[in-house]
Amino acid sequence: MTAPVVSPAVPSRLPIARQPIWTADGQLFGNEFLYRSRDGLPAQVDRWHSDRQDVATASVLDVLFGDGPPAATSFAFVNVTRSFLVDDRRLPAHAGRLVLEIVESVTVDDEVLAGLQRLRSRGYRIAIDDFSAAPDQVAMMPYADFVKIDCRDVHRQGAALVELGRRHGAMLVAERVADAALVDECRAWGFDLFQGDVLGPAITLAL
Repeated sequence: MTAPVVSPAVPSRLPIARQPIWTADGQLFGNEFLYRSRDGLPAQVDRWHSDRQDVATASVLDVLFGDGPPAATSFAFVNVTRSFLVDDRRLPAHAGRLVLEIVESVTVDDEVLAGLQRLRSRGYRIAIDDFSAAPDQVAMMPYADFVKIDCRDVHRQGAALVELGRRHGAMLVAERVADAALVDECRAWGFDLFQGDVLGPAITLAL
């Protein structure tokens, strides 16, 4: 198991990165927005403690929506932890544009399921990140609009992982698509959306 990274103090309005998400016919569907360190490098947020992850998420949302909705009309995917599901934290009013991407560390209980139902009723869309058929993820699937699967996990677990991800009608997003051969494989597996360095790396934005 990888040891947690010591969570630094997180100033607001630090850089964020944007990685595109494409449809099967090459149309831009949305972007995942990722927190970056002061020097613009990946910040290993997934290894921080949840309270620091929450501050990072709030910073990304502030950059994206603090001055009103982004100019683009595509979806904005942003990683969220448990507290954004159960604590009724302040979220941007532009629900139709925001996809709340639930990180894999979130465990399911009645509060989480109620939070998912509440957020969907308000118009927010839900994505399950790094879907690997873990029981907690499977329990959240009825509330998911998107299920994101690392295409390397399909190699390890087989196409049944894709079939399970689609069980409740969610759109399937192939993550970490690293080369043209993987693009073709993901098409054959039936993915709806595609994200990865071969299609467009995460680019740090100037604020």
